[in-house]
Amino acid sequence: MADVQAVAENRRVSPDFLHKPTLTGDRALLRPFRPGADLPALAAAIADPEVRRMTGSAHHPPFDEDHLRRWYGSRNEQDDRLDLALVDRAADRCVGEVVLNEWDGPNRSCSLRILIGPGGRDRGLGTEAVRLVLGHAFGHLALHRVSLHVYAFNPRARRVYEKAGFVAEGVLREALRDGDDRVDDVVMSVLAHEWARHRGRP
Repeated sequence: MADVQAVAENRRVSPDFLHKPTLTGDRALLRPFRPGADLPALAAAIADPEVRRMTGSAHHPPFDEDHLRRWYGSRNEQDDRLDLALVDRAADRCVGEVVLNEWDGPNRSCSLRILIGPGGRDRGLGTEAVRLVLGHAFGHLALHRVSLHVYAFNPRARRVYEKAGFVAEGVLREALRDGDDRVDDVVMSVLAHEWARHRGRP
């Protein structure tokens, strides 16, 4: 019974995740998924060896097309998380995704995850996309804390997060096996009062 009450309380204070906004920047656009049009780019990004390594997914079997079609076909209906397609405005094509998930209602916090395929890298799309979704998280959803994880072998991603205001707050030591090596997992976060001060440009 206590678990049922906890779930109900978590739902009661849930932000409006069912609303899937369109967030527009100079280079990046975040919008609801268009599964038919976006699926080829998303499937290619998820299968990319660098993406698989940087997200800690290299040891997991790849997703098949049917699974991805069902997954992305259901994202716009979720009320406990926000999944948005990341679009390169210059090319007018989906190059990845941005996600707010792992909602913690009593503490008004959630996690952020971003994935960018080869066609969207090294052009500032990641930094702008993170700033856009944080603006929505703290402005529209009234969150208090947004956190993420980044592996120590991914300094490029860490730099993107730092530019958007994330602060390293701890290390999960040797949390990932990477070939014969063990890699640290760095926990980072940004808080509402920090965002109010710097708006993603610390």
